[in-house]
Amino acid sequence: MPKEDKSVVARLSLRGEHFEIMVDPDLAWLLKSGKEVDFKALMISDTVYKDARKGEKASEESVRKNFGTADPKVVFDTIIKKGELQLTTDQRRQMVENKRKQIVAFIAKNCIDPQSGAPHPPMRIENAMENVRINVDPFRSVEEQAQEIIKALRISLPLKVSQVAIVVKASKEHASRVNSYVTKTGNVTKSEWLPDGSWRGETVIPAGMQQSLVDRLNELTRGSIEINVIKKM
Repeated sequence: MPKEDKSVVARLSLRGEHFEIMVDPDLAWLLKSGKEVDFKALMISDTVYKDARKGEKASEESVRKNFGTADPKVVFDTIIKKGELQLTTDQRRQMVENKRKQIVAFIAKNCIDPQSGAPHPPMRIENAMENVRINVDPFRSVEEQAQEIIKALRISLPLKVSQVAIVVKASKEHASRVNSYVTKTGNVTKSEWLPDGSWRGETVIPAGMQQSLVDRLNELTRGSIEINVIKKM
C-alpha cells in the first residue's frame, strides 16, 4: 500500500495561522503518546500546509516565524504533540475505551456509597455510565470528565466523593501562575495575597487529584512551593 493511502492530517493553529501535515496515523499516535518514532517513516512528505486537502502550502517565512525553525522534524514534532491529530476509527475507539476505563477506575478509587461507606465495584459504575449514556472524550483529562460524570451518575447511583483540603503558598515569582492554576483546578475556599507579593490559598479537590495537583505545582514553580494537606474528607 502506498504511504499516501495510509495517512491522516495533524493540525495546529498558532497566532491566528493554521498549519497541517500528512503523517502515518500509527506512528503519529505513538509520538503523541510519548514514544520515540522513526520520523522518516512518520512523514508522508516533509511539506507543511495551510490546507492539506487543497494542497495549499504554508510559506517558509510563516513556518519559521511560528516554530522558530523550518526543520521538518521539529515542526512535525510540535504539531503532533501540541495540535489535533486525526484518528482512524480503530484508534479513536481504542482511545475512548482506554479513557473510559481510567474514568471508571478514578471514580471507584475516589467515591463511596454514602449509605454503606463502601466503594462501588467498577462494573456497577460502568453499568451506571451505560444507563445514563455517558459520552467519553478521548482528549479531555480523566479528572475533568470524572467530576462531570459523577454529577450525572448521582441520578441513579449514590456517590460521595472523598476530598482533601490543601494549603498552597507560592512566592511572588510564581504567585500569579499558581493562583490561576489552583483556581481553575479546585474549589478555593481561602485566597490571600501577602504584603511581599506571595499568594496563599486553601483549596478542596477530589483525593484522586492530589498527586497530579502537587506534580503540576512543582512543575510550574520548579519545586519552589509550599503544599500541605490539612484535612481529608
